[in-house]
Amino acid sequence: MPIIHDTAGRRDRLRNQLRERADAEQVSAFVVSDLVNVRYLTGFTGSNAAVLIDVSDPAEDRIATDGRYLTQVAAQVPDVEPVIERACVPALVAHARTAGVTRIGFEADAETVAGHRALTASIEDSGVELVGLTGVVQGLRAVKDAGEIALLRAACAIGDAALARIIADGVLRAGTTERQAARALEFEMYRLGADGIAFETIVAAGAHSAIPHHRPTHTALADGDLVKIDFGAVVGGYHSDMTRTFVLRRAADWQRDIYDLVATAQAAGRSALRPGAELREVDAAARDVIDDAGHGDHYVHGLGHGVGLEIHEAPGIGKLAAGTLPCGAAVTVEPGVYLPGWGGVRIEDTLVVTQGDQELLTTTDKTFTVI
Repeated sequence: MPIIHDTAGRRDRLRNQLRERADAEQVSAFVVSDLVNVRYLTGFTGSNAAVLIDVSDPAEDRIATDGRYLTQVAAQVPDVEPVIERACVPALVAHARTAGVTRIGFEADAETVAGHRALTASIEDSGVELVGLTGVVQGLRAVKDAGEIALLRAACAIGDAALARIIADGVLRAGTTERQAARALEFEMYRLGADGIAFETIVAAGAHSAIPHHRPTHTALADGDLVKIDFGAVVGGYHSDMTRTFVLRRAADWQRDIYDLVATAQAAGRSALRPGAELREVDAAARDVIDDAGHGDHYVHGLGHGVGLEIHEAPGIGKLAAGTLPCGAAVTVEPGVYLPGWGGVRIEDTLVVTQGDQELLTTTDKTFTVI
């Protein structure tokens, strides 16, 4: 999908945010080394890079990478002057020093201890101060623009279509192994145009469905099994995420009861999504439903998370989460109930938070279904 991202606008928003930080954290330049953040700010997709953001002058921004990517960086980032060095972060810090910068920020949540030691040694007695910052670009990424939402929408549509195809083709039947079902679903996503899979596909049958992040095995699906499927596609770097749970051939009353409970909790969580909502309150809207039914101990994870260039990104929605839900965030709502030795149910959608009704990106029906 040919989406042109306004990476210069993203760098300017970051620049403005850096200007507004408290005195103790104000910097004159900021080195971004997390590769996902580098891609967000520049469009560069190579495996070695960092970006220098000059707080005062966009013309002083630089992107560093090594000689393997001379052609790629010129094509993907024509509006930022490159610095060709293998050690990207030290090279950009050295450039900033040469330009007279004395207070340089770096991504403390991306830099290694060894890397920080090397940086500290490189500026010894130079009068330059390093300031570690966390979550700066991730906060910008939490709010999606129209191009990002278009890519998320496309990735989710591929996931919906791929799941429908393997169901129509009879893949989900007794005798098919978890791994066979997972690989069939992944093949369909690729066939439908996905650039990749969002994460290792989860197909969990029977008692395995009570394991939230079960890895598919050679275990065969059997009639009467709960089958939990958690999967996603990648389009243009953006990830989809959806979980659906089915029963093969015949359903027991306890399976219907648990499914109905999770469906009610999921609906409550979706209804709580609104700009400015406290993240903990969104989680509580779904969690309280499950707690009140006596299954609080069987719900062992948060309600959801942001999705975008990473499958798990800001904002996180859980009972310990801090902050509020921004308008334009793309998030999952995925409560679950897991009964060890018996089975579990999770229902997950990806949605975009808007001022009106939330946009549902994953549209596969959530009615209790016996296949």
